[in-house]
Amino acid sequence: MYRVKRFHDICAGHRVVGHEGKCKYLHGHNYRVHFSCVADTSKQSAELGLPKKHIELDDLGRVIDFGVIKEKLCMWLEDNWDHKFIAWEHDEAIRHMAMESIDDMLDSFVYVPFNPTAENMAAYLVEVIGPMQLEGTGVVLEEVKIEETYKCHVSYTKEGE
Repeated sequence: MYRVKRFHDICAGHRVVGHEGKCKYLHGHNYRVHFSCVADTSKQSAELGLPKKHIELDDLGRVIDFGVIKEKLCMWLEDNWDHKFIAWEHDEAIRHMAMESIDDMLDSFVYVPFNPTAENMAAYLVEVIGPMQLEGTGVVLEEVKIEETYKCHVSYTKEGE
């Protein structure tokens, strides 16, 4: 199986609600987000009766152009999470702080439906953003690895269907 990988760097803040240590406080990271894409062969292989390896590549011999990953996934990060504060929509402390902020600051907050751990962020990118952004490309976002630091990272892999 071919895997096409590309990474993108963003800067963002967050806090982990309920964390037992320093991560309960407002802080940020220079995140490196690695995208791993594969051909969506689930329907094609069954319809054509061919092994997956025969239908993974396009006419040029690619799974997908790296520029398409940049356009669809990297730019989504850039537009939605880069230089933002990623906050759980149920984090009352952040909601209160945001209400007290000046209007220019309101655009700095991005509310997500999960506690913004690297684990939850990676799963969200694979399960929600990947299918939405890659629709019609014939490619699936199979895995996301998020590095919070050079020493610490999390990976989430989509289970086979």
